[in-house]
Amino acid sequence: MATASSAARGLTTTRAAFIEEAKSRGELFIHQPYELYGEENQETWRRLYAAIAPKWRTYAHPRFLQGVDALALNPERIPRLEEINRFLEPLSAFKAKAVSGYVPAFLFFDSLRRREFPTTITIRDGSRLDYLPEPDIFHDLAGHVPMHTDKRFADALVRFGEVARTASREVRGIDDAERRLHAVESVIKALARFFWFTVEFGLMRRPESDDLCVVGSGLLSSAGEIEHAIESTEVQRYPFQLEWVVNQYFEIDHYQPLLFYTRSFEDLFDRVDELERWIRAERLYNVSPGEPEINEHDLASFLEAAD
Repeated sequence: MATASSAARGLTTTRAAFIEEAKSRGELFIHQPYELYGEENQETWRRLYAAIAPKWRTYAHPRFLQGVDALALNPERIPRLEEINRFLEPLSAFKAKAVSGYVPAFLFFDSLRRREFPTTITIRDGSRLDYLPEPDIFHDLAGHVPMHTDKRFADALVRFGEVARTASREVRGIDDAERRLHAVESVIKALARFFWFTVEFGLMRRPESDDLCVVGSGLLSSAGEIEHAIESTEVQRYPFQLEWVVNQYFEIDHYQPLLFYTRSFEDLFDRVDELERWIRAERLYNVSPGEPEINEHDLASFLEAAD
């Protein structure tokens, strides 16, 4: 049960007693204690929403804008997950599921396979609106979830989760322990890079023209970077090429200098299929080094996954 002191501190990222208590009990999937959001938390949501909503209309994929309307996102207050799910589930069978923090790679991807999106419930500090090195509820609910209302995009996420399960089975079948460890680290790196350059920071052709628009949640939740991604001459934008994407490292602490675009949701789905074919052909067992770093929890999640 939340204490008075934890309620007073609200649900600010890195300063939420409720989250620390859940972690101390080993609880990953939790509930959203809505009563703990303080006025500072709600004001942060309002400021973030007000800053980015006009840029969504200019730069976001049309299906994202339809998703914002379908979810009835409120610019004045942090959404309740049960309200989001009431609108979301009939559209794509997806639902947002509250988590206490970091989700190991396989478990995260497998949640997508089950049409569950692990959702952070804390919100960033109001003094650091446009940059956060970790997800918060604005990134997850305002950046990710509106795209989940499109069945084609949602199905691509599910397919990606199935590919991660294929990857786990394939690498666990390698007899030599050293080769198995190297292969699983490489495959996780490739999966993370694919996800980064599509779901997190992906661009896509507009349905009605050849112009580019934004589908990636990292861009859709950043008022500064969403415009930079489309307008800046400092950004390189290339058609999605799997061999490039899986070998391209990325860094999270600055605006992205390199972005890739797919032609459509159907094209994105086909790229996920291509990713699985490369896994089965063992073409991802030695991708280039560099970010992201793969931790022991990610490795264990793939090597110990149950069929």
